[in-house]
Amino acid sequence: MHSPFDLLALLLVLSAGLAYLNCRFMKLPLTVGLLVGAAAGTLILIALDALLPDLGLKLAIRDLISRINFPAALLDGFLAFLLFAGALHVNFADLLARKWTILALAILATVLSAGLTAGAMFAASRWLGLGLSFAWCLVFGALISPTDPVSVLDVLKRIGIPRGLQATVAGESLFNDGIGVVLFTLALSLATGDPIDRFGPATIAGLFLLQAVGGGLLGLGFGYLTLLLVRGVDDYNVELIISLALASGTYSAAGLLGVSGPIAVVVAGIIIGNQGMDGAMSEMTRQHLRTFWRLVEEILNALLFLTIGLEIASIDLDVRSIIAAAAMIPAALLIRWFSVTISALPLNLRLPHRYGGLLVLTWGGLRGGLSVAMALSLPDGPNKGPILTVAYGIVVFSIVVQGLTLERVARRALSGLDDESSR
Repeated sequence: MHSPFDLLALLLVLSAGLAYLNCRFMKLPLTVGLLVGAAAGTLILIALDALLPDLGLKLAIRDLISRINFPAALLDGFLAFLLFAGALHVNFADLLARKWTILALAILATVLSAGLTAGAMFAASRWLGLGLSFAWCLVFGALISPTDPVSVLDVLKRIGIPRGLQATVAGESLFNDGIGVVLFTLALSLATGDPIDRFGPATIAGLFLLQAVGGGLLGLGFGYLTLLLVRGVDDYNVELIISLALASGTYSAAGLLGVSGPIAVVVAGIIIGNQGMDGAMSEMTRQHLRTFWRLVEEILNALLFLTIGLEIASIDLDVRSIIAAAAMIPAALLIRWFSVTISALPLNLRLPHRYGGLLVLTWGGLRGGLSVAMALSLPDGPNKGPILTVAYGIVVFSIVVQGLTLERVARRALSGLDDESSR
């Protein structure tokens, strides 16, 4: 049995090797290159295993994946630091100017998308005989609806889209992760027959609000407490340690209190990234803090997308599930567009870039590691296989196809607009 250090070393070596090959030959965005490289390598090893079953390659890969425990690593580790790092870079003034649109997208669009996706998945299940009940389709809708900000914001900043739209994409992606986790938890409780299934819609809505609002208040409290602490010191090493403690401590406390950890961490990160950096830190500390958290973000993203690529070995491919995945990819895009339009368009009727912005929000709504992790965390049984296969198909399509074409789509959708048009 290898130690956790050996496992981490192996993942870092694989990440470095694939990153090098991608930089020299494929020249894809780093996260996309790692996912494609890991998935391709895994498929090659699985094909060799089929030809030479005595080698036991597939079992070896599955053993490696099981020791990584991807759901626990992401949901109880990576997510706190990734969301905190992303929140540090969000401009609070831009966020505040677009607050109603962001809230509508993070809450209304996510809930609407989860419900509509559940309906589409239920229809696909009935058509293909997958045997999924509507409750389990709700679980699928909840886990596939949150969007992932990874890579998207870098692309949008590079092509110079309006700042207001950047803030909208960032705010929605950061906050709807928390909303998605809350929805997933409630839907899974209903599907597995936990005591919550005896509650009415009003009680479930109350639990939803308790987790979401409670997480926001917890992040607010911890963020301002940390703000008071960093104002009393001027040592960037100490302040870096405090920021690490804030991200991990807030997420852990949220879990103990039964509120949303992702929302709490995002709120705390926004406070430190704005009021903390602007009014409580020296220029040297700000530079070190930004550099440190950018490095943390890059390393964790590299490990995250490498693991997503390796996770293909965890999937028992079934023809009906593959067909369902192919059918749900366009359905998920259409539902994403409809949910975004219903939620955001009424609040942005006067903006000159409203229709182009809706297209960018639709095509830039990538699904990522959070969806895969939630699908992998499902209890073993006949429902897990189809849900995992369809979720994985949508995630890979969104990261590879949408991620690689987002810049082209955004340039065409927003051609002729300048930064001032968003304000």
